[in-house]
Amino acid sequence: MTALLEAQDLVKRYPKVTAVDGVSLAIEAGECFGLLGPNGAGKTTTVEMMEGLTEPSSGAVRFRGAPLDRHFKQEVGIQFQSTTLQDFLSTRECLELFASFYKRTLPIADVMRMCSLEGFAEQDNRKLSGGQRQRLYLALALVNDPQLLFLDEPTTGLDPQARQNFWDLIRSIKARRKTIVLTTHYMEEAYALCDRIAIMDRGRIIAQGTPEALLLEHFEGVWLELPRAAFSPPPDFPWKVHATEETVGIHTANVNETLRALMARQVSLDGLRVKSPTLDDLFLELTGRELRA
Repeated sequence: MTALLEAQDLVKRYPKVTAVDGVSLAIEAGECFGLLGPNGAGKTTTVEMMEGLTEPSSGAVRFRGAPLDRHFKQEVGIQFQSTTLQDFLSTRECLELFASFYKRTLPIADVMRMCSLEGFAEQDNRKLSGGQRQRLYLALALVNDPQLLFLDEPTTGLDPQARQNFWDLIRSIKARRKTIVLTTHYMEEAYALCDRIAIMDRGRIIAQGTPEALLLEHFEGVWLELPRAAFSPPPDFPWKVHATEETVGIHTANVNETLRALMARQVSLDGLRVKSPTLDDLFLELTGRELRA
């Protein structure tokens, strides 16, 4: 099957840095594909090349098997992290303005209903809350009924309730068989929404697959988590340990054996929690724990 969108050996060089170094991706029609990575990994540059906004130094992007052309802009929707909108325009007027850029559009009322904006149709866009504004940005990206939708960290800065509401909107878009490329720093978001993910670091893809398959590939067993005050692992402790200021995590494939070892050392098990590995664990395992600029 030909991928709907395909990136082939993308490279982007700047005078002092290679931001993207040989990235290849194939995104199938109807899937939600997540692109993850720490700051400076190259994911934003990769997405901008796939959107046709940045010219690659080498490599190619193909949509439905053909190079990107002027027709591609009519088929794609992009929700940026922030969009500068004209002052004094209402929600409805913003949508009408963006609709004028396209040959084919959805009815404005349908787009507002899809994005739960009916109650704010006549409100000045500057007076929308953070969650309402993100829904407006999504509506602007959907106004041309795109086959391919790019979402660039769409829930950054939203409170948990607004984020969950936004996830429901994305699920409703997926249900209409739209293809979505999502960048996010929230691993829980990627796990909840994405059919497949790719993790980037230092300009390259370092892992790619379904979230479940990647977790099985990189982790065997579970994490035992204890309060930091309960246990200070000695240098010869035979299991992998990750300590924070508040907890000590122990990775083990044999819970009973590890618990026996802890009890033999007279470690209190009060406050013990058993956790399956998550995408957060995978992300840190693959990209490291140092703070990126």
